[in-house]
Amino acid sequence: MPTLPVRCPHNEVFTNGFQAIRAELELPTEFSTDVLAEADDVAARGPVLPPGVTSPDYIDRLDLELVTVDPPGSQDLDQAYAAERRPGGGYRVFYAIADVAAFVAPGGAIDRETYERGVTLYSPDMRTPLHPTVLSEAAASLLPGQDRPSLLWTIDLDTDGTLENAHIERATVRSREQLDYATAQQRIDATTDPDDTLGLLKTIGLLREAQEAERGAVSLSLPAQEVVAHADGSFGLEFDQSRPVEGWNAQISLLTGIAAAKIMLDGKVGLLRTLPTPYKRTVRSIRQSALALGIEWPKDMSYPDRVRDLDPNISRQAALLTQAARALRGAGYVAFNGEIPELRTHSAIASEYAHVTAPLRRIADRFANEILLAQCADTEAPEWAVEALTELPGAMGRGIQRDRRLEKAILDFVEALVLEPRVGESFDAVVVDVDDEDAEARIQIRDPAVVAKIPLPDSDGDNSNEVELGEEIAVTLVTANPAERTVSFAPPTS
Repeated sequence: MPTLPVRCPHNEVFTNGFQAIRAELELPTEFSTDVLAEADDVAARGPVLPPGVTSPDYIDRLDLELVTVDPPGSQDLDQAYAAERRPGGGYRVFYAIADVAAFVAPGGAIDRETYERGVTLYSPDMRTPLHPTVLSEAAASLLPGQDRPSLLWTIDLDTDGTLENAHIERATVRSREQLDYATAQQRIDATTDPDDTLGLLKTIGLLREAQEAERGAVSLSLPAQEVVAHADGSFGLEFDQSRPVEGWNAQISLLTGIAAAKIMLDGKVGLLRTLPTPYKRTVRSIRQSALALGIEWPKDMSYPDRVRDLDPNISRQAALLTQAARALRGAGYVAFNGEIPELRTHSAIASEYAHVTAPLRRIADRFANEILLAQCADTEAPEWAVEALTELPGAMGRGIQRDRRLEKAILDFVEALVLEPRVGESFDAVVVDVDDEDAEARIQIRDPAVVAKIPLPDSDGDNSNEVELGEEIAVTLVTANPAERTVSFAPPTS
């Protein structure tokens, strides 16, 4: 499920709340001394080929005009991008990925710690990194102006953006510039050369978005939620501006993951990211959310087509995007070695897919990339990488569950804080789901765009108080407790 970040003011109210959440969830606050000592040693030593690797050493690709495009303030830079037109037509994408395996020894202290953490966790005020920052934000990060070891993807596309060939190899690269989304968008909008790296990011991104639509994929351009402080001391919750470049940049990562899955399946060994088809009931509930928000959804329009046309910069449509993400539950990892798994597709991407582009932030990518390097070099993958496949789905699953608990707790806290001054007010809502078994209904508040649950009215045999799916009702905010991160609404009464 995609993550919806929250941006909040840097003040004591929010900092204390987030610290309490991290303590309650028992998130790690620091690395042990042996992990830090190993990280310092390998950072000072520099990159080395991992044990058991027989594929070629690093090639020199310092000539590539790579750039990174990330949220503002990022220092754990996993990917750097460049592109060019191919002489015979089509496009060539260069995508450099941080070579984390060159710094993390299998079985070492850092390696063992990453199994415990699984992923980097992000709070609005800080990050809880997968690796010590001397690696993730320094020695292994693709920071601008620094020669760095990387796993360099070379991906060829035809004139329509269709994937033709892909190859990964170790290479020394240097990012020319670190761009945030706003700067990258400004450069693209102002460029007079559509064939430079950023101009081609737009061209290729649009082509890949068209390919995505053709496949029937679900594109969720989730906006960031931003807390705004009002003059009276209260807070509001707004959606941040979403830029097209964020989608184009994401398409390069998706392209790489699709190429990686194909190589793994051809070699019959690897780790796939999978997602089953959404339940029909879930999609019906999201349709009711559209009704609640006043958004048209014709009966003959599919879920992917409806979601793809939503504008994240329009608050009501942004709210529906967050609701649409509920259909993308059940994602997992499938490891295989010798036998192709039955479930091997990711329904939201409408393709086979693998996580390989964020090894600084996900443990699985480091191992998957090592297998891909061997497959592309026609050599045997290191034993430690293949043996890890059986453990990685569990390690990633635990890390992602922790991430989701953190995200939910943060959202619940922020929503309760924003709604706290409005206890006693009445809100217009629409019933988007009814659960008779648990005697509760899920409602979508129109403004602010909040989803909550209410108990089903007790009809005592009389249907006059019952609520129905899609019904417009008025509910009253009974409680909003930021300390307990709870919000409750009272159902309508006759």
